[in-house]
Amino acid sequence: MPEVKPKRRYDASRRREQAARTRAAILDVARRQFLEHGYAATTVPGIAADAEVSAETVYKAFGGKAGLVRALWERGLAGRGPVPAPQRADELSATATDPAAVLRGWGTLTTEVAPEGAPLVLLVRAAAVTDPEMASLLAEIDRQRRTRMRHNARRLRDRGWLRRDVTLAKATDILWTYSAPELYELLVLKSGWPLTRYGEFVGEAMIAALLP
Repeated sequence: MPEVKPKRRYDASRRREQAARTRAAILDVARRQFLEHGYAATTVPGIAADAEVSAETVYKAFGGKAGLVRALWERGLAGRGPVPAPQRADELSATATDPAAVLRGWGTLTTEVAPEGAPLVLLVRAAAVTDPEMASLLAEIDRQRRTRMRHNARRLRDRGWLRRDVTLAKATDILWTYSAPELYELLVLKSGWPLTRYGEFVGEAMIAALLP
């Protein structure tokens, strides 16, 4: 009987890695084009050409321009570390014993998240004036950020760290304000603050507003 060679197993991991690289390349190109040309002037065919893929590939992966912006926003929320920034923020507030160190740590995390996310939110805000999809996305981003800040405020309250006159609602508003993309726009983009100074300011401002 002739020897039958065993079938080679299909290497799905290599295909997934290639798909992830292609997705990242598309997002990098899309971010550059959106921030250089604006939302309305940027096109899916233009993004596809620069990313060296077909427009169909972009549509299948992201569903269009609004999907690209959404994916960029979600990628920015994770920050730059191997562990997503929200998870690191939760770990810090759960394990630290010094509330000031927690708020300074959160200030440092803004230096990862804000440079990625704030310019995109400002892009969405400008496009929302005339584009219903962008208006819907802006409302969703606002809700998501406020929900996150309420979560952070609750963690501070539950550990007994908030000043007596600071309610959960007030703490949420304060954290919401100091995480606002408009603050990044004013201090970093328009005033030229370095990121380190910006992160220190956010951390110290939260300490002054929230802690005894």
